[in-house]
Amino acid sequence: MEMRLPGATVLLCMVDVLHAFVIEDKGDVFSRMACPAFLMFDNAAYLADMTFELPCNCKPEEVSSVVWYFQKNMGSHETTVLTDFAGTMVVDSGHIHAGSDVLKRFSIRMFSLIVFQAQVTDSGHYLCGTEKGDFFYGYDVDVQPTKHITVAFVDRDQHVQDNFTEKLFSLFTTFWDWTRCDRCGVRGEQRRIGLCYMRSAQLHPRYRTAVPNVTSCGSRAVPARFQRPSHLRRPEVAIRSCLTPCLKEEVPEEGVQSISNVISKLGEKPWLPQVPTQFHKQTVGSGLIITCPGARPEHAVAWDKESVRLYRSRYLIGVNKSMRVFIDHGNHLHIQRVRVSDGGTYFCWREGKMVAGFRLSVIHQRWHRRTLNDPETIFAIKAIGLSYVLISIVFVIIHVCRYCRRVFGWPAKT
Repeated sequence: MEMRLPGATVLLCMVDVLHAFVIEDKGDVFSRMACPAFLMFDNAAYLADMTFELPCNCKPEEVSSVVWYFQKNMGSHETTVLTDFAGTMVVDSGHIHAGSDVLKRFSIRMFSLIVFQAQVTDSGHYLCGTEKGDFFYGYDVDVQPTKHITVAFVDRDQHVQDNFTEKLFSLFTTFWDWTRCDRCGVRGEQRRIGLCYMRSAQLHPRYRTAVPNVTSCGSRAVPARFQRPSHLRRPEVAIRSCLTPCLKEEVPEEGVQSISNVISKLGEKPWLPQVPTQFHKQTVGSGLIITCPGARPEHAVAWDKESVRLYRSRYLIGVNKSMRVFIDHGNHLHIQRVRVSDGGTYFCWREGKMVAGFRLSVIHQRWHRRTLNDPETIFAIKAIGLSYVLISIVFVIIHVCRYCRRVFGWPAKT
């Protein structure tokens, strides 16, 4: 006699099988890599403002949760615990700011540590272990600064930095792959990030690197006597032009494009991309920073102001000494001392596709009635009060000197 299981029972059985498979597969990951008998540190280098993930590659089978620790220097007594002891802390990356403390910029997921918008101060040792202080795996993280980064525009025949060679070590740049073209259908740009690395036979043996005798310049494996020259070499970014076609769904229909051309010729607004648009008001003279939704520093990101392309060859930070509108190395668009002419719609491209619009309206500062609780009023009262006190002190000193001169005959006549 044939028996049929209800649909819900079958689904429950499938869930149990999949759950067991996941547990077994995860267990196999840790069983394939045995923890080293002597704790080593894997070298990893990133550019500031990037987000990186550090997996806990090994742990004993009896350990069900891990704790992540941070040490600035090896053997330091100042150790920061980066996780609750359940190892389950999760952070919403949308609420994270670059200037916040590392304790507010990390997350724990499946035994891995994720650090959002890394800063130079996050460089150091990250250790995976237990609540009791037993360490299984370690990383030597080097976050290199974007300040004063070296930029080379390939289209202008500019070249990256030459290698620096000494008797006991040499410095060079290791480049990542070129990003995707940041725009499609029109001329775009590609970036290539390069980080500083050192080659030497005198690196600390406790640090493990992908290539023998090669580590990042900010690594703790670099001997102290070599650290000063390595700090003089900066990270690099190379930029070149590119052109890539759009996918069919990203190209406007021919009829729509023809109509937009006619409207443009008549002096009306041309066709605008159908992307989610955010509206924002900004006062004249203030500062504004616009972020592309879902973009990270390593992504290919581009900015347009309506039909004007804001190419990095002109708008990248540091290209000109006095720049009011610029794009930083984290792909953010900065507008300083906002003017009325800055109003309009800004479009953001991510990984070669236009993803968002930003409609900016610039308004003049409206005068409002001041109260005693306004910060400007409090500052003015303090400034006036301090000036009054100083004038009063000077007035009293002058009259005391005049009184002493009359009574004691100061200064004495010869």
